[in-house]
Amino acid sequence: MNFNKQLIIAVDFDGTIVEDAYPKIGKPILFAFDTLKKLQEEGHRLILWTYRCEDKLEDAVKFCEDNGVFFYSVNSSFPEEEYTHNVSRKIHADLFIDDRNIGGFLGWGEIYQMLTNTIPPIKEKKKGLFSFFK
Repeated sequence: MNFNKQLIIAVDFDGTIVEDAYPKIGKPILFAFDTLKKLQEEGHRLILWTYRCEDKLEDAVKFCEDNGVFFYSVNSSFPEEEYTHNVSRKIHADLFIDDRNIGGFLGWGEIYQMLTNTIPPIKEKKKGLFSFFK
């Protein structure tokens, strides 16, 4: 995938942007808002994709806005989309960032490095009889 193009990125809230404290709002995860703002500055379109609804969803959106992140859309592919039972709840996005990924949440520093192709070189594993203990 070409990460240099503008992407549509769906981002979960609880456990991804903030520590999971649902139904309350947890503390921001390290670098979450900095990374999201930087991605927006670079032209990527962010969608908040979360289990939250009604007042709890409004609280999450306001919390993000208070921290400088304004989403293109919330729980939908585009702002004008209206949910009906004949519309799929799966949204259109190039990437999904969620703490429920296989392997867990990478961390915002690692995610930004992946998206900007600035991944640091991987250190070679030491070879030897006892290398599996390290």
